[in-house]
Amino acid sequence: MTKKVILVWFRNDLRIHDNEILFEAVDKGDIVIPVYIFDPRYFGKNKFDFYHTGVLRAKFLLESVEHLKQQLQELGADLLVFQGKPEDILGKLCVKYDVTEVYHHREVAHRETSISELVETALWKEKINLKHFIGHTLYHKEDLPIPIKDIPEAFTQFKKKVEKESFVRPVLPPIHHITTHPHLEETPLPTLETLGFDPQTINSLSLSDSLLVGGEKNGLNVMRMTLQTDYDDVNDYNLVSPYINLGAISPAHYYHEIKASFQSDQKKKFEKLITRLLWRDYFRFMLKKHPNIYFKNHEKEKDISASVATIKKLLQDGTSDFVINELLNEVKSTGNLPYEHREILAAYLVQEWKINHLAGAAFFEDYLIDYTPASNYGHWLHLASLGTSSKNNLKVSWQELIKKNYRPKTIEK
Repeated sequence: MTKKVILVWFRNDLRIHDNEILFEAVDKGDIVIPVYIFDPRYFGKNKFDFYHTGVLRAKFLLESVEHLKQQLQELGADLLVFQGKPEDILGKLCVKYDVTEVYHHREVAHRETSISELVETALWKEKINLKHFIGHTLYHKEDLPIPIKDIPEAFTQFKKKVEKESFVRPVLPPIHHITTHPHLEETPLPTLETLGFDPQTINSLSLSDSLLVGGEKNGLNVMRMTLQTDYDDVNDYNLVSPYINLGAISPAHYYHEIKASFQSDQKKKFEKLITRLLWRDYFRFMLKKHPNIYFKNHEKEKDISASVATIKKLLQDGTSDFVINELLNEVKSTGNLPYEHREILAAYLVQEWKINHLAGAAFFEDYLIDYTPASNYGHWLHLASLGTSSKNNLKVSWQELIKKNYRPKTIEK
C-alpha cells in the first residue's frame, strides 16, 4: 500500500497548538514533512522606499521559525527551511520525497494569494494538489452567518452579527508525535545578513529594547502575563498581536484564554481585547469582500514620495512635541506600540503633515513587528478618514487623542 506523504507549507501559522493543517496532516498522512520558506519578495525595499520586513520583524520571524523547528524536533519531526521562491522549491521537494499532497493556510492580500497561485500551478505540473485551509481569523469563514459579500460595512453591525449568530471554534487537541521522512536533508536557518540586512542595521539591534522574543512558548507566556488579574498596563493586546500575526498563537486560543480569565471588575479590559480580535477579522473579511481596497491610492492629491520623505525626516530628526518623539523612538527601538499610541502617531502624521495613508502604512509595515497586510493598511485608511466603516473613521485631533489615550509604558525589561 502506498504511503500518504503530506507536505505542510508553513507561512503565517508558526505553531504546534490549534493548527488545523498540521493536525489534519498528522491525522491523514503516514508521513508529514513540515517546510518553511524565506521568500525574497518579503525582504528588501518596496516602492515606497521602506522595507517589506524591517530588521526587528525579521529577527522576530527568525526566532519564531527556529522555535517551531525545535518544537517539531521534540515531536519526532523537523522543519525544512529554505530561502527562495516557494513555486521554485515546493515542486522539487514533492518529487524528492514522493509527496502526495501539500497543505497550507490560505491568505487574503494580493501578494500572498498570488504566491499561492504560482505554487498551485507549479504543483499541478507534478500532478500534486495544493489543499487550502482557512484558519487565520477568530470566526471561521465557514461559520459566518452570512456570505462575505454581504458582511456589513459598519464594524459595529459586523461585530453584533457575528457575536450573536456565530461562534468561536474550540481549540484542537495537542499533537504528541509526528512521523516524518527518515532521511530529511539538513537545512540550517538563514541569518539576518543572508536575508539582506547590512551589518550596520544588524548591529543596531543591540540598541533595541524590545520586550518580545519570537516563538510559540514565548507568545503563550506573554499572553498569560497580560491576562493576569493584577496586570494593568497600556501594553496588552499589542504584546500578543505579533505572535498572533505570525501564527504562533491562534486567535481562537487567545479568545478562549480571555474568556477563561474574565473578571467582572475588569470587564472593560477583556471586552477591549476581544474587540481588537474582531477588528482583525473585519479587516481581513473586508479585504476579501473588496479586493485590494486598502492598497489603492485614495488620496491622489497627496504626493506619496513627499510623504515618505517627511516620515523619514521625522524619524531621523524628531519633532517639537515630546509625546510624538517618545512614540517615534519607541517604534524605532522596539518595533511595537500600543494601538492607542499608534492612533496618536498616525493622527499626528495625517493631520500635521498631510501624510498619504499608503506612505504611513508602509512606514508601519517596515517598523512594526506585528504587521499584517489587511489590519495595517485597513487601519491606516480609517485614520485617513477613508475607511470602509465610515463611523469608525478618525474624527478627533491628535492632541485630543493624547489627552484621552496616552499612557507612558510601565513594563520593565
